Amino acid sequence: MDFLGIILWPLKWAVELILVAWHWLFTAIGLPAGDGITWVLSIVGLVVVVRAAVFPLFVRQIKSQRKMMEIAPELKKVQEKYKGKRDQLSREAMSRETMALYKKHGTTPVSSCLPILVQMPIFFSLYSVLSSIKVNAGQGLGGVGVLSPELTEEFYDAKLFGVVSLHETLIDAFNTENVPAIVLLIVLVVLMIASQFFTQLQIISKNLSPEAKTGQAYQMQRIMLYILPLGFIFSGVFFPLGVVIYWFVSNLWTMGQQFLVIREMPTPGSEAAKQREERLARKGKAIDSSGKVVPMAKYEAEQKRLLEEAERAKAETPKRQQPMSKQRAKKKGGGKPPGKPANP
Repeated sequence: MDFLGIILWPLKWAVELILVAWHWLFTAIGLPAGDGITWVLSIVGLVVVVRAAVFPLFVRQIKSQRKMMEIAPELKKVQEKYKGKRDQLSREAMSRETMALYKKHGTTPVSSCLPILVQMPIFFSLYSVLSSIKVNAGQGLGGVGVLSPELTEEFYDAKLFGVVSLHETLIDAFNTENVPAIVLLIVLVVLMIASQFFTQLQIISKNLSPEAKTGQAYQMQRIMLYILPLGFIFSGVFFPLGVVIYWFVSNLWTMGQQFLVIREMPTPGSEAAKQREERLARKGKAIDSSGKVVPMAKYEAEQKRLLEEAERAKAETPKRQQPMSKQRAKKKGGGKPPGKPANP
């Protein structure tokens, strides 16, 4: 076993366990054990388990992305401060100020990538499991865990719609001139890329404040929005059908999850936040200063109270007396300027 295989072994064992558990459940309710749709539904079940497990990380990612966009103008000021300075001291100072800014707001660029970073080993484990099935099926071997030789053979022989094997890649389909497999894989790869693109588009088009759209992070997001799909086009050619299905279903989960978050918890000042306020206003509700949804009457009463408090505080603030020159003070009062005692 190679080094990568040793690292992925526990994850492959877990992936096999989840797949076999879902397969047992679906066969228990009457689905054919050797049918491709049963194993496809088992892969969908794997997506559900994985995404439910990383949901806390997703919440953290949303908060981190929001904070990163909020501090983008401050980061830009730090970068402008040291623009053109190439010496070691300036670079260290810029790094310290940047890290201090991250610490102050409780975020880091890595936090926004946590769900993806956690899911990638699972993704590669599934890829490894499907590749192993392709090799082991003809040799009477099983997986690393609960995937027995019998189940391995069953998975290998299972075909979706009776024509496409779950371990088949687009290259395999072209080599065997399997037209239905070619069409199905191309359609799924296109849908996988489109869902990924639309998910990112939701964020940068609706869930960013005007201030965030002036920062470097926003420009990077716009660039990645168009670059990432190119990578998926090339990688999708080599992925087995089962992996493509996993990725596509996972993207659908992300897209729906992101839609709900943007709709119900938008970034303050963003287009999504304005749309939410309009929806609440039509229902006779509004968002108070603490971020809670309250009846419009209560919101208006709070706004009135805050305005009165501001006016009262302004009225109670003593006016600052402007200092006068000696000559002006003599003309006004005929004596010394205020604050200086007369000579004895």
